[in-house]
Amino acid sequence: MEARTALLVGGSGPTGPHVAAGLADRGYAVTLLHRGTHEAPELDGYEHLHADPHFREPLDEALAGRSFDVVVATYGRLRLVADALVGRCEDLVAVSGLPVYAGYHEPGRLQPHGMPVLAREEMADVGRAEPVEETTGEGFARKVRATEQHVMALHAEGAFRASLFRYPTIYGPRQVYPREWSVVRRVRDGRDRIIVPDAGLTITTRCAAVNAAAHLLAAVDRPEAAAGEIFNVGDRDQFTVRQWVEVCAAAAGGLLQPVSMPFELAGPGRGLFPISHDAHLLVNIHKAADRLGYVEPVPAVQALAETVRWYLDNPPDEGAAGNLVDPFDYAEEDRVVEAYRRATAGLLAEQPPTVVAAHPYAHPKVAGRSDHRDR
Repeated sequence: MEARTALLVGGSGPTGPHVAAGLADRGYAVTLLHRGTHEAPELDGYEHLHADPHFREPLDEALAGRSFDVVVATYGRLRLVADALVGRCEDLVAVSGLPVYAGYHEPGRLQPHGMPVLAREEMADVGRAEPVEETTGEGFARKVRATEQHVMALHAEGAFRASLFRYPTIYGPRQVYPREWSVVRRVRDGRDRIIVPDAGLTITTRCAAVNAAAHLLAAVDRPEAAAGEIFNVGDRDQFTVRQWVEVCAAAAGGLLQPVSMPFELAGPGRGLFPISHDAHLLVNIHKAADRLGYVEPVPAVQALAETVRWYLDNPPDEGAAGNLVDPFDYAEEDRVVEAYRRATAGLLAEQPPTVVAAHPYAHPKVAGRSDHRDR
């Protein structure tokens, strides 16, 4: 019996080796299509097609005469990838992203700033104010949503069965933006403190690469249930920035004292944020479990610890363009912290004692005495 075939577009990033291995374990003959810029040793055993998935012409050349049972698209310009796959696959499992929610607004309804916590997939369909500059996050969100709609239109036309998965911040080995390194390097360099804007209470949805891959593979396992659906992706457990720092520092064998400062004054500390700090980005991830039977392979704390240990053994190239916004300027960090403490010292000294609110109900013993007297 001839093996079923699978094409993985991308593959050399954090989730790719997990997806490729998962497809192979399911009996698929796996082919990877990517630019060939990064070759992970874990992918040596698969067929490779080298083409840039950001442009239609190289895609058409690489895919000429080829068809696949399933395609998992994790990289490239998805609109063009989807067009190139029309008539070449039965199922398309594709990656979109949480930036689609930027600029969330329901016209005519009273609502707080930012997205509701635990945003659901359908909230990306609500209205947005016009006009929108393409340089804003909201403009980018429109493009992401337009691409999703284009893929789903192809699905509706019968070009293939399509499902979409909105990736959050992905962490794990080979991540091109190694955010955990901001904590790991400080521990390695002997630092004992780190600036955390706004007490580090902001929550941004994150997902371990191995868990993100498992979301995609759940759609491969249940193509009929996945067809025509969009799913949020994320770890089951999510952390505030401060908790994330604590977990990463402990895994690196150290302890960093968080120094809380307002975001506007935090200077170098703002480099810890993958997105704007002024609202949480926490999405509801239950749909994949409910409809596809997704089960998380690795708990978030374990996955973060494993990522940290990988960075200790494989420090990232800080000189690579765009990899880090954290300058690791410890002298500037110390200057900012000391300046903030001097500026607020008088204000803190003048603060009145903290008022502790009384419990609204009487203590049972007091209430009992009162009842006895009343009788």
